[in-house]
Amino acid sequence: MIKSDATGIISYIAKVKIVLLALAFVIVGGTLWFTHNLVQALQQKDRQIADTYVKSLQYLANAPAGVGDFSFIEGEIITIIDFPMIATDVHNEPLRPYKLNSKNIELDTLLPLQDQDAYLKNLLVQMDKIHTPIKVTYQDTIVLNYLHYGESPLIARLRLLPYVEISLVALFILIGYLSFSYAKRSEQSSIWVGMARETAHQLGTPISSMLGWVELLKEQSSESPNAAETLRDMENDLHRLQKIAARFSKIGSKPDLHSEDLIDVVAKVTEYFKRRIPQTGKRIQLQIEHNGQATARINRELFEWVIENLTKNGLDAIETGEGKITYTISDHGKHIFVDVTDTGKGIDPKNKKDVFRPGFSTKQRGWGLGLSLARRIVESYHRGKLLLKDSRPGTGTTFRIKLKK
Repeated sequence: MIKSDATGIISYIAKVKIVLLALAFVIVGGTLWFTHNLVQALQQKDRQIADTYVKSLQYLANAPAGVGDFSFIEGEIITIIDFPMIATDVHNEPLRPYKLNSKNIELDTLLPLQDQDAYLKNLLVQMDKIHTPIKVTYQDTIVLNYLHYGESPLIARLRLLPYVEISLVALFILIGYLSFSYAKRSEQSSIWVGMARETAHQLGTPISSMLGWVELLKEQSSESPNAAETLRDMENDLHRLQKIAARFSKIGSKPDLHSEDLIDVVAKVTEYFKRRIPQTGKRIQLQIEHNGQATARINRELFEWVIENLTKNGLDAIETGEGKITYTISDHGKHIFVDVTDTGKGIDPKNKKDVFRPGFSTKQRGWGLGLSLARRIVESYHRGKLLLKDSRPGTGTTFRIKLKK
C-alpha cells in the first residue's frame, strides 16, 4: 500500500512538471505573439508617417510655383519621424548633400564622400530588407526619387524584448531548478542518513540481548551436539545482523577506505550466497572471473553491501530456477571494473532510465531501494561509478562498478 502511494505521488509530481512546462511554453508563446503584433502595429504606423511624408513631397513637386509650403512638412511631419530615412535617385544612389537627404542617421561628414556613400548604401541594403522603398512621383507617372526607411529605436528594442524576457525566465527557471534539486538532494540525504542510523540503533539492542541469550544457551546445551550446531548457526546469523547494523551506522559519515583485494571481497560475498541459494529451490551458479590481482581503496563492509545488492537483484531476475551470475573483475589502467552479469529476464528498455531511482521496482514486494543505495555507496563514498552497462529482455543484465585504483 505504501509503495503504491509512493508511486502515485511520483506520477503526480511528473504530471505537475509536465503541466508547468506546458504553461511556461504557453506564456513564452503568448509573449512572442503579443510582441510580434505590437511590432507590426508600430511598423504600420511608421509606414503611414513615411507615406504622408512622401505624399507631401509629391504635393510640393506637383504644385504650381510659389504655391507649396515646405515649412508645414518640416514643422509638422519631419519632427515626428524617429526612424532612419535615406532619399535616393531613380537609380538608388543616395542624394547629395547626404546630410540633408537623410534623417536619424549618424553620418560622419568629415569622411571622404566615397566613404559616406558606401556607408549609406550599406544602410540602404539593410533598410530594404525591412521595408519596400516608397516612390516619390511627379504627376503619378514620373519617378523622381525613392525614400528608404528603417525601424525606429522603439521597434528595435521591442524586437529584443522577447529574447530578454525568455532569457530572464530561463535564468529564473535554472536557478529555481538548481535550488530545488539541491534542496531535494539534501532532504533525501537526510532521510537516508536518518533511516539508516535509526535502523542501526533499533537493531543494536535486540542483537546484543540475543547474543547474551546464545551464550547462556551454549552453557546449558554443551552436551548436545545438535543443539551446539544449531547455536553456532544462530550465532553466525546474529553476527551477520551485527554486520548489517554496522553498515547502516556508517551511512552519513565518512567511511574509512583501505586497499583491499576486490577478488577476495567478492569471493566472501559469493560464499555467503552459495550456502543459502539451495534453500530457495534454485540452482544458480556463482562464478568469479579475473585476470590477476585487483586492488582498490574501499570500505570493505559497504562494498560487500553493494555486491550483495547486485547479487540479490540478479537472483530475483532469474525466475526459471536455473541460471548463472558472473563477477568479472578487470584491470583497466587507472581504473578497475567489476561487472556483475546475470542470465535473468533482463530489463525492459522503457525502464532502464529508472532502475536507480529510489522507489522504482518491478517486483511485487520490492521497495526499489537496493540499486539506489548501491549507487549511493559507490559514488558518494567511493568516488566511483555504478551504471547499467547492458540489459536485454530474456537474455540478462550487466551492472558495472568503476573504481579508481
